Amino acid sequence: MLPTERAALTQQAETAALVAAHSAGVRVSDEGSLAGFLEIEALFNRIWLLPPGESAIPSELLRSISHAGCNVTAARDQTGRIIGAAAAIVTPQSQSMYSLIAGVASGISDRGVGFALKQHQRAWGLARDLTEMTWTFDPLVSRNARFNLSKLGADASEYAVDFYGPMQGDMNANDESDRLVAVWPLTSAETAACSEDRPIPVDHPSFSRSDVLKEGPDGDPVLVNAHGALWCRVPNDIVALRAQSPQVAAEWRSSIRSIFTDVFASGHIARGVSRDGWYRLAPGGTE
Repeated sequence: MLPTERAALTQQAETAALVAAHSAGVRVSDEGSLAGFLEIEALFNRIWLLPPGESAIPSELLRSISHAGCNVTAARDQTGRIIGAAAAIVTPQSQSMYSLIAGVASGISDRGVGFALKQHQRAWGLARDLTEMTWTFDPLVSRNARFNLSKLGADASEYAVDFYGPMQGDMNANDESDRLVAVWPLTSAETAACSEDRPIPVDHPSFSRSDVLKEGPDGDPVLVNAHGALWCRVPNDIVALRAQSPQVAAEWRSSIRSIFTDVFASGHIARGVSRDGWYRLAPGGTE
């Protein structure tokens, strides 16, 4: 990419980040203060419903990440209170950054704060000649999946089994920590369009009974072949399901693990998620 093209794309990202923050009613900026790091640690612990003594990411580690020249981003409301945050490190010897953690206070997730955080991170990365961001997320959490793959324009083609080992806290309910690896191309036309709230729509797939390849733990179709792609359904609210019926949640984990492992091995890529939790798994190299 030519320097002029890079400068124009960075300007586009910075403008999109400012628009997203204004729309969400927050001020988004890099965080460098110890008080801010302590506030972020406390926020994340509340988000993940961690017991006393546990920490999603310690404030001293956030301070080290910032001091090393990596990214710690905070979103503040009109009172100056931090209501969302994210942290990312730069991958050595590459043009990639790795998002360690991101979260928004409960009760305000529909305001666009998370989107504003990610747009700030994109602008931060482009200003440093980075071209890609990666992170992991639970494939069973359909809301996060849709945000990552449809709202932001990332894709995924790698399934990591029990990535973190046993997870603590009420939100994870001791479930296995399987993760999809999201890859977000910071310079792509799709990502730029998504940053301006123009994502490619992914609608509920229409299919007949003959298109169904597999049924889920609830007895309904979970994997279908339709419209030139495979489609895989996940529960509407896995967090609630874990609390209500851990055994059924574990059955979903096993089912989705088997499907994604096989589908990715066949060269498919997860490109978008519908509002009702259907992943679009396109053949590799297609949009």
